[in-house]
Amino acid sequence: MIEWYVTHTPLQLLERREDANGFGAWLGHADSPDAPFILVFAQFLPGHEPFPGSTPTPIGPFAHLGFELADRSHVDEIAAVAEAGGWLASPPMDLPAPIGYICMVTDPDGNTIEFSHDQGVYAFAQEHFARS
Repeated sequence: MIEWYVTHTPLQLLERREDANGFGAWLGHADSPDAPFILVFAQFLPGHEPFPGSTPTPIGPFAHLGFELADRSHVDEIAAVAEAGGWLASPPMDLPAPIGYICMVTDPDGNTIEFSHDQGVYAFAQEHFARS
């Protein structure tokens, strides 16, 4: 999972952890140290699960993690890699505003991941935080 996210998203590995209960990792953006977005992975070893008997469920099919990309061609690139790898869930398509140009892929754990361009996420965030 770590390698997949570091390779296919703008996230970088910040920290790996391991103890008697299992493994963990923190991934984040290098360009926002004052207000970071951190994606946390956790894997518990058998017998150490915090919710014994529960079945892990992936995010999807519509619920998803989304990554806004700087250019439309980057959406096409990730879709081509995903198609070649057999994890493309939905090919690139233009959808009405505010969705924009997107493709959907499935990560190694079966979670649905959206890659998009032109949703206005960056511009909105910059404008919002400039007012704050």
